[in-house]
Order: sequence, then structure tokens, then C-alpha cells
Amino acid sequence: MNPDQTIAVIGLGYVGLPLAISFVEAGLPVEGIDSDEKRVADIGAGHSPIDDVSDERLQAALTAGLTVVVPSAAHLANTDVVLVCVPTPISASKDPDLGPVLSAAAFIRKHLHAGQLVVLQSTTYPGTTTGPFRTELERGGLIAGQAFDLAFAPERVSPGDPSSASHAIPRLVGATTAAGTARAVALLSRINDDVRPLSSPDAAELAKLLENVFRNVNIALVNQLALLCERMGIDVWEVIDAAATKPFGFMRFTPGPGVGGHCIPVDPYYLAWRAREFDFVDRFVELAGDINFAMPRHVIDLVAEALNERGAALKGATVGILGVAFKPNVRDARNSPAADVIAGVVARGGVVRYHDPHVATFQLKDGSALRSVDLDEVLASDVVVVVTAHRALDLDRVYREADLVVDTVNSAAGRSTRPRQVLRLGAGWSGA
Repeated sequence: MNPDQTIAVIGLGYVGLPLAISFVEAGLPVEGIDSDEKRVADIGAGHSPIDDVSDERLQAALTAGLTVVVPSAAHLANTDVVLVCVPTPISASKDPDLGPVLSAAAFIRKHLHAGQLVVLQSTTYPGTTTGPFRTELERGGLIAGQAFDLAFAPERVSPGDPSSASHAIPRLVGATTAAGTARAVALLSRINDDVRPLSSPDAAELAKLLENVFRNVNIALVNQLALLCERMGIDVWEVIDAAATKPFGFMRFTPGPGVGGHCIPVDPYYLAWRAREFDFVDRFVELAGDINFAMPRHVIDLVAEALNERGAALKGATVGILGVAFKPNVRDARNSPAADVIAGVVARGGVVRYHDPHVATFQLKDGSALRSVDLDEVLASDVVVVVTAHRALDLDRVYREADLVVDTVNSAAGRSTRPRQVLRLGAGWSGA
């Protein structure tokens, strides 16, 4: 019989909540823990805060064995396994911020008992699990690999794609001992069809970083190509479509206004920071991150160029932003490039309004917030900027009614546009 029968999941976001529900659906009772009291209340009432879990699925899990509490009401001492799914952000200087991870470790330490399995899932740099995370856990006197098992098993969730949390997605796991790895594999095999053991937590941490840095580097490549195509008068979207016809040796990536979310904009800096600790300067990875971080500034330049085409200035102009979530068809706006676009427009004297059917309130860089307005109000702006092309946006209407559009994601493709109406990132004026 598998010894691990009771589960606790710390952090109930895009990673933790689907994970907790998956274990409940596998027949295990789960205590979900989150420091956000409103989130706990919403989840406990059967209202899912994330796009990938329906209210109906959540409510079924609550009936079947999921309980949701704030840390002060948790019962970690009664659980066999604790999984940590908290954010791993970067600081203003782009250094890793392990604050949430170490806070979770300190919380676990107060309730840690012999025989428990602790699994970190938060994306982080190699050496976190066996370094600061382990050190914090062991402050209570129990030693990892002796009194309790410690493992790292990176999440592979893609917000907006429920299939990314399915049983079919292979899972990686590495623990501090071979026995700990086997135990973690047995646990995760209850919710995944394919669990791959690795030699160490470090290897699992680096594998996860590689996945996301790979995406970031290739996005940076096509963003650079888009800037070159603008100067050369070539349509980068046509070029990418043409290259993608090759059935081998090429993977399609597309340019855009920047990268967002909880991983892609962050992970390159985790890797580069860790590399410097080994006297290894990874300029390649850092450069890719910097290229993508610079794309919102280019979007602002395109907005100014588009207005200049009409004899207008950005200062004093009304700029309507369409979509502020970090990717299409989700409500997650963490690290969205829209924040930098809006901040840059405001800094240059523009007046911003936005419409997003999934994000009712958007936190700005200065700590203030904007509320989504009706599409009619955005379409009446001096220039409309398409940042995130949700399916729920009526883009046919946008291109039919908007006088001037800056299209950062090729949403105008296949739609009827007027000459000099649309300035496309990576392609210039459509219909020019």
C-alpha cells in the first residue's frame, strides 16, 4: 500500500489548484492552503479563480475531499505529503526573489514531522531545493534524506491550456536520495501516466528552466527578426509562415509586444543569476531576456509613429489598449507587457483606456489600477493598440470601426483593412 495517503498543497494558483484537485480525483484527501483570504473564500464557495478549472470541477472536488484553508487553520502535522506551489518572482534588479518559497519552508518547518515528504514545485534555479529551501526546513532539527524526504518536481502548467495539467503530460522529479525519488515517483504516478525520475533536485530544476529559457530565447529571436523586417520592408509574419512549412528542423515562434506570465519573463534571470555564482556569465540568456523586455518600448514607438502619420502627437492623444492579460483567453495579467506599454504611453503624455473581457481591473506599474471600459470607448480612441487578441474580442468590428490601429500580434491577418489604417509590428503599414 502506498504510504502517502494525505496531501497538503501550499499555494492555490494556476499550479496548486489543479494539482490539489487532481489528487482528490485520484481518491486522496487534500488540504489546500493559501495566504490570500479572499481566494480561500472564493474557492471554498466553489468559485474557481483560474480559467483552467471550472466551477463544476472545483465543486465536485470540494465534495470529494478538498478542503481549503488559510495557513493559521492548516493541519500540516497530520499530512503525509506537502507540495509547495508558490510564486518565484524577480526583484527590481532582476535577481531571484525566494521570499515566497522560504516563507513556505518556514511555515512547513513548524509542523514538519519524521516520515513526511516535502515536494517543491515552484520554478527556480538549480540548488534551491538542496540549498536555501532545505536549510530553512532543517532549522527545526530534522534532516532531509534521513528524517524526511525532500524532492523537486517542476510544474508544467500552461495557463489557458487545461490539457497541460492532464495525466498525459510527463512529470519530472528528483529527490535528495534514491529512496526519496522512488517515493515521489510513486506519489506523482497516481495523477500522471508518465513520471520520469532524475538524478537530483538540481537536474530537475535546471530541466524546468531549460524549457522556459528555450521559449524565451526563440521569442527573442523572432522579436529581433521583426525589428529587422520593419527596416527592410518585409512582412515578418509572411516569413515565419513560410519557414513553418518545413516539416523538420524548425519550430514556429511569433513576435509580439513582450512576454508575460509567471515563468517566461522571469526564468532567464534565475538561470543567469545562478550561472554568475559559478563565475559563468551567460550573456546569451540575459540578452534574450533583455530583448523581450524591450519590446513594449518598441510598441510605444509604433504608437507614436502611427499618430505621427495622422499629423498627431502621442502627448495628449487617447490610446485604447485591447487586451491586458499576458496571453490570449486567460484572466491572468501577471507581468503582462501591457503594463509597460501603458506606463510608457502615460510617461509620454498619452491618455490610456483599456478593454479586456477577462480582466476587469488591471494593476499598473505605479501601483494604481485601471478598470476595463466598453469596447465602444476604446474604439473611439485616437489609436487602438491590440496587445492581447482574446477570442472573446470582436476583432472584425475593431478593424471595421477603429480609425487607426497598431497591431502587435498580427490580429489583422485575414481581415479587411483600409490603406494606412493598421501599423503592424514586424510588417509596417497594411494596405500601404
